[in-house]
Amino acid sequence: MGKFIYNERIRVDFEDRVLAHLQVVITTKLRRGESFTFMWRNDQSLGDGRQVVWLHPGADLNFQYFGSRQPSLNPAWLDALSYVANSPSGLYLVPEPQGSAAAGVGSSERIG
Repeated sequence: MGKFIYNERIRVDFEDRVLAHLQVVITTKLRRGESFTFMWRNDQSLGDGRQVVWLHPGADLNFQYFGSRQPSLNPAWLDALSYVANSPSGLYLVPEPQGSAAAGVGSSERIG
C-alpha cells in the first residue's frame, strides 16, 4: 500500500499499482503547467466523505511506494484517468477498463 502525500499534511493510502497510474497522469499535467483538482473518497474509518485538493505545478507532492518494483501500467486506464483529469470535475479514480492488457508502459512516457 503506497501513499500520496500532499503538502506534508495530507496522506492518502492507495495500492502501489493505482498510485503508479495516478502519478503518471498527475505529473504529465503538472509538467505541462496545468492546474486541476484531485478528489478521492475517504477511508471508512474517517467517515463516508471525500477530499479534494488543488494541484498546481508548485504543489509539494510525494508518491511513496511500499514495493520496490515498478508496477505495470495499463495504457487504457491512463487514458481514462487523463480524460477525467481534463474535465471540469478534475481527476478522480475511475475503475480500470476490463479486458485491457497491462502493457509495460514506463512512467517516463508521455500520456495524452
